[in-house]
Amino acid sequence: MGERVLIALGGNAMTAPDGSASPVDQRRAVEDAMRRVSAHIGDGHQVVLTHGNGPQVGNLLLKNQLAAHVVPPVPLDWCGAQTQATIGVLILNALGHRAAVVVTRTLVDPRDPAFRDPVKPIGRYFTEAEARRFEKLGQSWREFPGRGWRRVVASPEPLEILDAPAALTLMEAGYTVVVAGGGGVPVVRSPDGGLTGVEAVVDKDAAAAALARAVDATVLVIATDVPAAVAGFGTADPRPIGRTTVGELRELQAAGHFAGGSMGPKVEAALRFAAGGGRAVITSLESIGEALTGRVGTVVDPAAGPGGAGDIA
Repeated sequence: MGERVLIALGGNAMTAPDGSASPVDQRRAVEDAMRRVSAHIGDGHQVVLTHGNGPQVGNLLLKNQLAAHVVPPVPLDWCGAQTQATIGVLILNALGHRAAVVVTRTLVDPRDPAFRDPVKPIGRYFTEAEARRFEKLGQSWREFPGRGWRRVVASPEPLEILDAPAALTLMEAGYTVVVAGGGGVPVVRSPDGGLTGVEAVVDKDAAAAALARAVDATVLVIATDVPAAVAGFGTADPRPIGRTTVGELRELQAAGHFAGGSMGPKVEAALRFAAGGGRAVITSLESIGEALTGRVGTVVDPAAGPGGAGDIA
């Protein structure tokens, strides 16, 4: 038996190279990604999949806004559930063998500080006049200088991937399972034990780290659009990071090498998983077939000795 590998697919795996997200573009992108994923399955590894859903949720939000005078807008947690199922079906069709999708809920804390200061941008950019109109509906909007106004929502920490047990049952039955797409549908627990969806977005990378622990994965592969995390990105001395330790990567993180809106969440997710004893790899979608060899990407290996950042090229 190979390893149990959780592959977290970024948004580039779900859209065309230019970011377009038409149905045709999404289908082609997913089919291409699944050809690469199938290499892992063919090597005897047990693969679990999770994925982003930003462009798809953005499209649904735009439909909400354009059709609000005709049909009531659906809440954000509904958008998350719909895109989990839509992308999941594309993945199932592309894999073409025993696979299943679990529409997944992620438990969050209603007292999470993120609810007091929503900063996660979602959807498209609008003019200030349009943003002010949506603010009257109770939404939070912020200006991004030079680009326009964008809706912002809370991004609370994932406490528990509630439907991981269902995923484990399917995995034990031999299925390749797609779980917690888009970070999962965020829900809070009421005093009587009931669950209610909330207007929030769980960071997909943080959810991937939590999911990897919940399904007993030994490796977390975070597939993105670059070959590895880079120290000094955007400077005259960019240095791709190869094999490293939790301590070394934490030092680079503390020094501000990873942007909060792009590589930062991926590095944090890799650190959380590796700190618990697993191996994490950050690499490009094109390289995930080689991710388990340790020869590609940023490899955070708790079993590795101190490298003194020697694997920074």
